Amino acid sequence: MKQTSKEKIDILLKRYKEIKSCETDILKSLECLITVFKNGGKLLVCGNGGSAADCEHIVGELMKGFVLPRKLNQVLVDKIGDKELTDVLQYGLPTISLVSHTALSTAFSNDQLPSAVFAQQVLGYGKAEDALLCISTSGNSLNCVSAVKVAKALNMKVISLTGMKDSKLSELSDITIKVPAIRTHEIQEYHLPIYHALCLALENEFFGDK
Repeated sequence: MKQTSKEKIDILLKRYKEIKSCETDILKSLECLITVFKNGGKLLVCGNGGSAADCEHIVGELMKGFVLPRKLNQVLVDKIGDKELTDVLQYGLPTISLVSHTALSTAFSNDQLPSAVFAQQVLGYGKAEDALLCISTSGNSLNCVSAVKVAKALNMKVISLTGMKDSKLSELSDITIKVPAIRTHEIQEYHLPIYHALCLALENEFFGDK
């Protein structure tokens, strides 16, 4: 990990001193995701309600430029051969929000077991080199727990972002970032700066100068 990438986490912890207790797990999550992307893997993200919105937010930060330009290299520019297009395209870190697939999720939920829909998507997308990020304020969302069971069976890495209580996700995940809050809205208020910092650090790791 670049020192400048770690500094993104240091800045987070200076701004939100109350989540200092999460430092080790945040850094472990960053190291895990760096390894996933370096090995050609992808990140799958799932959650419900406000956490579903967070999944979409994360994809928006990782799949295009966040604070860095991520310009294409000249070899790819020449192969595409369309300057107007290549001037605006940006490299992305492959990330899929499992909450986005309306036709699939409604069809599966209607025909099968609604709480297994994320598990079905993980089964279809997941590979051993990938990671699953579950966002759940309770840590006990059944559809997320089911997704983790499949991900672990596929030898994927699993990271969960929860509240401070022990939960099913904290039992099953490789890494759990348990923020120091119990009430749903307060947990969500900590989740956003944490995943923002992770996205900033990942962007720096792959597209920064140092």
